[in-house]
Parts: sequence; structure tokens; C-alpha cells
Amino acid sequence: MKNIILLLAISFGLIACQKATEKTTEALTSSASAEGQEQNFTLEASLKFLSSDSLAGRETGTVGIENAADHIEQVFKKFNVQPYFETYKDSFQVKTQTAYNVVGMVKGSKPELKPIMIGAHYDHIGYGKVVDNDSIANGANDNATGTVAVLELAKHFSENQPKRNVIFALFSAEEKGLLGAEHLAERFSKEAVVPYFLFNIEMIGIPMNGKNYKAYLTGIEKSNFAQVFNTASKASVVGFLPEAQKMGLFKRSDNYPFYEVLNIPAHTVCTFDFTNFKYYHHVDDEFDKMDLKHLKSLINSFKSGLTNLANTTKDEIKLN
Repeated sequence: MKNIILLLAISFGLIACQKATEKTTEALTSSASAEGQEQNFTLEASLKFLSSDSLAGRETGTVGIENAADHIEQVFKKFNVQPYFETYKDSFQVKTQTAYNVVGMVKGSKPELKPIMIGAHYDHIGYGKVVDNDSIANGANDNATGTVAVLELAKHFSENQPKRNVIFALFSAEEKGLLGAEHLAERFSKEAVVPYFLFNIEMIGIPMNGKNYKAYLTGIEKSNFAQVFNTASKASVVGFLPEAQKMGLFKRSDNYPFYEVLNIPAHTVCTFDFTNFKYYHHVDDEFDKMDLKHLKSLINSFKSGLTNLANTTKDEIKLN
């Protein structure tokens, strides 16, 4: 009897494990890849793809994040966004693994001016704690939303040539400790590339409530960026969130290495305020939980200020 009970227990355990890894198997064996994606970019389709199970949470060093990088590259090509370096992929090492930032540029009519830089990390954590047989941490809000915002802004500037060059950087290994941003900031330093500012975008898929601005800016006290940007936008787009300052968020996203290494105004915009989304680093951070109407509206609100700043010839944004 004991042997029968033991065998039954093992059998049920195997079945449970099989169900828990069902989505993992689907992700690894799925035929969906960046190569199979249509190049007709839409924000919604790109967000859905980047947060799909087929990319298995976009962990640095995996096939999933390589497919995400290929997708970003295809979108850049679609809109004639040129590689910033010899190729779009700016490679670096994370221990024994090769990782890639994806970096493109729209050339301005006055390239002698300092370039502006727009960025977001496109990696995520891969897998998380199993919930309802789901182990994939899809990272829709964190940070597929920021990634598609950069792609949408790349599309905008490719269709509306600015005076300044505009650099678009999608960072890898943010979740490993801002490693992609650190690598690119060091590379820019060695090559004497000094952007006018970095506008980094993080977790913008859910709106904030009860605020008189649309997104908060980390390290808002470090420069006059918020004031100049809101004036250029003719609206209160970015503002101060006390919780962001208390939790030291300025140092916890990809803006920080550029501030530290290049000594430039570098900030992150975000709408995750610790009360409006309960799925941070959770398997339920999925596409269907994103507020697409809000996301599209917020990205559109970024366009006005960034366009005006990309067309100025005077460097008004300064560190405090």
C-alpha cells in the first residue's frame, strides 16, 4: 500500500510539474519570432509581441530577448532609423553571456548641435513565481511599454526631421544592474559623445490617479529639465512624486549611468507609483492589463516637448 501511495504521489507531482511548465514549453517551442513579425509597426501589435509568452520574459542572454532585439531592429529599419554604430546591436558581456543594446539614430538638419537621447530598457526577468500554472514574467509594463514608446517616438522623428540628431537606445541587462546603460555610457565617454539630455522611459502602461501631471520624473531636483520640458510641451506633463525620491529611483534606472559618467541631465519618466499596479516582477504583468488609451495619449504628450527641444539651438536644460 505504501508503494502504491508513493507511486500515486509521484505521478501527481509529475502532472503538477508538467502543468506548471506548460507555458514555458510553449514559449520555447513557439514558432513565433521577431523574424516572423510583420514590419508594419503598430504600438499595440509591438507591445503584444514583446510581452508575449514566445519571448519567455526577455531575460538577458536568452533566445527571447534576441528575438526582441531583432524586432526592434526591424522597426528601426522600417522607419529608416539608422544604426548609431556599425550595426544596431551594441554588444557587451554579462559574465559569460553576450548581451545587446539596440541603438539607432535619426539624423538632424543641424548635426553639429548636441544630440538628444531617448531610451528604455527592453529586457525583463524571464521567469517568476508560478501562479495558476504560469511561470513567465512577461514584463508588459516593465518595460515593454517603455520600449514601444521609444519605437513610436523613433517613428515620429523619422517622419519629422528635427534639427538635432536624436539617438534611440534600448538597453539590455537593466534587470541585472543597469549593465547595458553602464556599458553605453562608458562607450559614449570614450568616443566623446555627450548628449544634450537623456529622456528614459520606464513602466508607463497604467495611469496615475489624483495628480496634476501625467508622469513623474526621477531626480527632478537634479536639473531644470521638468520646467523646460513642460514649457516646451505647453502642459504639465512631468512632475514630482515624493515616493520616487524617498526610494531613490533616480539611481535605480538606466538614466543614472549617463548622469554619473557623462554628467548630463538624465532622468526617467514613469507612471508606476506603487499604488496603481500590483504586478511588479510578477507573472501577471501582461498585455491585457495595460491601459492602451492612456499609453497612446501619454506618448503623444511626450512628442510635443521632445520635438520642440530637438529643434532648439540653445541648450537651456542644465544641471542644478
